[in-house]
Amino acid sequence: MTKVQVKKAVIPAAGLGTRFLPATKAIAKEILPIIDKPAIQFIVEEAIAAGIEDILIITGKGKQEIEDHFDANFTLEQNLKAKGKEKLLKLATETSNLNIHYTRQHHPRGLGDAVRHAKAFIGNDPFLLLLGDDIIRGENLSKQIIDLYAKKRQTVIAGVRVDPDKTKNYGILAIEKTATPHVFQVLDMIEKPQDQPSSNMAAAGRYILEPTIFSILDQLEVGATGEVELTDALIELQKTHPLLAYEYQGEWFEVGDAKGMLKASIIFAIDHPEVKEEFIPYLKNLAEKFENE
Repeated sequence: MTKVQVKKAVIPAAGLGTRFLPATKAIAKEILPIIDKPAIQFIVEEAIAAGIEDILIITGKGKQEIEDHFDANFTLEQNLKAKGKEKLLKLATETSNLNIHYTRQHHPRGLGDAVRHAKAFIGNDPFLLLLGDDIIRGENLSKQIIDLYAKKRQTVIAGVRVDPDKTKNYGILAIEKTATPHVFQVLDMIEKPQDQPSSNMAAAGRYILEPTIFSILDQLEVGATGEVELTDALIELQKTHPLLAYEYQGEWFEVGDAKGMLKASIIFAIDHPEVKEEFIPYLKNLAEKFENE
């Protein structure tokens, strides 16, 4: 079997960010920082480290900051260079030379519709889909599912285990064990199940998809919410193409709302070389203070 390499990635970033209002009234939610780095930069860096060569970011109205962030800033660069601030100059320029492309989703019609906008960019190639509200810490999840796809040649959905009483908040995968550790056959997908599902594995915002998904998305009717859902397309795909789930062993953060962003910020602050020295003792003192109250 000829090895198929996944070299293209798609990042939908057209959401309105209503869970971050009023901050997102004038700023794209993907640019909100985790310490000193925009959330979307974590996603892009993960993709590049996994071997991705070309990235398509699907934007919408009011998302110009995303393009600006990954563009060169001549005035800033010249200022830093003139002042000899080489470390800051490196930070300012390391995101400026990437093969990032953009297209716009003109109407907020759901994740499935956003993915559909990538059809011309993808062509006949398998691709990595990364959702911008999901940040990982640990092994590179994108690389792990790319490697799995290279071996199995099947659509892969990344998953993480969540508390059983929280399954109603996520898209949950009904799964069956395979002979490979951490790899499961997907039997079904349930979006935010209100009853106790058979599994507590939630979709973690990383997928390896094949171009077949586009013809299915094109045929899907808009749902009651006025949106085209990727989950519906995957359920339809599963009828004729087996799907795999890969259980991620690292940490997964949802940063699509303020609570998730705060949790991620605290954890990444503990990792940050210029922040952790002062922040960790502060956090310990704060914990002791609350314990004694």
